[in-house]
Amino acid sequence: MLNLKNVEAKLRARMEDLGVRVDQIEHDLREPHSQDWGENATESEGDQVLEGLEEAGLDEINQIRAALTRIKKESYGVCKGCGEDIPEGRLTALPYATTCVNCAE
Repeated sequence: MLNLKNVEAKLRARMEDLGVRVDQIEHDLREPHSQDWGENATESEGDQVLEGLEEAGLDEINQIRAALTRIKKESYGVCKGCGEDIPEGRLTALPYATTCVNCAE
């Protein structure tokens, strides 16, 4: 059986780490670009990668917040597809999972 206090602590720690990364990405994206056309093109490509990383980080933060809400409402670990319990192994691997393996497929 999962220890929800441990799960919550791990989710909060992960969310904090992601928040720091997203803040750093935001800072990097605000940096002015070079006036050199070639350098500017390279920096623009880098910005596209950073924006993708930022979006992924924000998405994971939202999923973690939703999982923390489910813990608070005592609905954590219940599949939103079939209503059965999500296996502990799946929740260990993906602590913000909302569906069991069968429903996820």
